[in-house]
Amino acid sequence: MELRQLRYFVAVAEELNFGRAAARLRIAGPSLSQQIKSLERDLGVRLFERDRRTVRLTAFGETLLPQTRALLEQADALRRTARGFAASEPVRLGYVSWRPADLAERVSGVAQLLVDTWVMPSHTQAARVADGSIDLAICWVRATDLAEQELVGSLLGADRLFAFSIGDDSPVRARDTVVLVDADTEAWASWNIYAVEFARATGASVVRIDDHGITGPAFYDHVRRLGRPVVGSPKRDATPLPRDFVRRPIVDPIPVWTWALVSRQDEARPAVLATVEALTRDVKVEFDPGSWLPAEDPFRLASTWGG
Repeated sequence: MELRQLRYFVAVAEELNFGRAAARLRIAGPSLSQQIKSLERDLGVRLFERDRRTVRLTAFGETLLPQTRALLEQADALRRTARGFAASEPVRLGYVSWRPADLAERVSGVAQLLVDTWVMPSHTQAARVADGSIDLAICWVRATDLAEQELVGSLLGADRLFAFSIGDDSPVRARDTVVLVDADTEAWASWNIYAVEFARATGASVVRIDDHGITGPAFYDHVRRLGRPVVGSPKRDATPLPRDFVRRPIVDPIPVWTWALVSRQDEARPAVLATVEALTRDVKVEFDPGSWLPAEDPFRLASTWGG
């Protein structure tokens, strides 16, 4: 039995709806359900009666709820005390291309945040957290990656993706776009996975390249060559948009790329835990109606388009 599971119990008890509780906790619905079942096995009692339409507390759940809240309040008080000692501890954070503009401000007084200067692909940053090279990473991650590497991911931000073409700046349907997939699977593994699944789900075309033209001048060269709207990746790039190019909204559905704050499941350092709390507290990401996320995106529950 873990404190995390007790927090899950309280969230479900307050919402009486697994979907709403999962969205509130920023975890996938199936994962929440599994954690509640695990807690019930550890306690040896059923906490909820549930069917397809309703969720309600059992008598045991009603009895344990106030005690659980009190226990969590004590744990939070202990964490606040520990945080005072942890404020000077270094916490190493890696990222891919995006990080909150107020990153340092959020963590001020909580820990000594050391932002790693090695900008690496998402899968590499997640692996570095898993092996202890860094403490946290802001990256794109799949639910299977989290499970296999014993990581936890909290939603920190999301990018709506756009298509680029020459001339017409009207919205373009997803099925009428092109996604580029690069032969360098080490550098572009995460994007390739996302792009291929997006194409399969929407009917978009896949064009395979071998020149790292997912971003930069080579990307615009591909757009010119193809003469069709090409989906841009979420990777930030300083290359200016050519004067005759336009950025076009993609619809039916809207592709969304999520950014997770990834940490280890067994993380116990107060400074790291306090940093995670400081960075994710009050974060609310609203997805546009008709948003699309890959099937393995751990935050897919919050979107409305299944693909």
